[in-house]
Amino acid sequence: MTMTEVFEEHRSLLNGVAYRVLGSANDAEDVVQEAWMRWSGEPRDEVDDPRAYLVTVVSRLAIDRLRRAGSRRESYVGEWLPEPVSDLPDAAEQAELADSVEFALMVVLETLSPLERAVFVLHEAFQLPYAQIARVIDRSESATRQLAKRARDHVRERRPRFETDRAERRRITERFLRACLEGDLDGLKELLADDATLVSDSGGKARAPLRVLHSAHKVGRFLAAVSEERNASRFLRSLGISSMDDLVFGVTEVNGGPAAVVSVGDTPVLLLALDVFEGRVRHVYLLVNPEKMSRLRAPDPS
Repeated sequence: MTMTEVFEEHRSLLNGVAYRVLGSANDAEDVVQEAWMRWSGEPRDEVDDPRAYLVTVVSRLAIDRLRRAGSRRESYVGEWLPEPVSDLPDAAEQAELADSVEFALMVVLETLSPLERAVFVLHEAFQLPYAQIARVIDRSESATRQLAKRARDHVRERRPRFETDRAERRRITERFLRACLEGDLDGLKELLADDATLVSDSGGKARAPLRVLHSAHKVGRFLAAVSEERNASRFLRSLGISSMDDLVFGVTEVNGGPAAVVSVGDTPVLLLALDVFEGRVRHVYLLVNPEKMSRLRAPDPS
């Protein structure tokens, strides 16, 4: 096989690793492209295991980029959410890989340090042994195991394992979207956990709360209020939309799970992703930053 063929054989894996570490499909593609440049200049006889070599290069590049991104995200207007994708970066068909890129989990991964995040992704999503991960991050195996334990404990604390099945999550998402569109405050509060939160990401480019909303009452009241005619007009104008007639609403697959997407024609303009636990919505993620919509597919008109 040529060097190009070898790289293309592993590109899907590399995209999957980079996206999970970075939370940005655009940044992930840049990292994989940089890895290709290094790979293409590497003498073939010096690489015994191309897969291990490429995963190491991509992981290190992603860690470095994530560290640099820290200062930019600190100055970001409002809350920062990952860039959602309709098509998984590694075309994952296995349930375990799809779960590892689910949007609510990606949000939790944002709270890990770059090294913790890389170790968690490589071990939990891709089942790499600790000895190999230790070589990737240039740490001892015992230090790597400690990083993994901290990351697992952190994720477990913020994301319990007892998740609602996908069919039920889709039904809840559909009911939630319908209640939002109808301004049904009682219906929203029925679906929301008492301590529910809403995190919105506009990047300062649209009207949305800049701080996290806490409690079912506050979250439900905000979402119900948006549907009121005057508020809806203001909200839509902030997205550059002049008429409700141009909108398409629907529930579609995003990051391997159901999410509500609103589009103008074929252009998505809003994502509403829910974190569901024991039949109730714990967290609502509202994304309206147009710079993060390029990897979403518009819902089918209903």
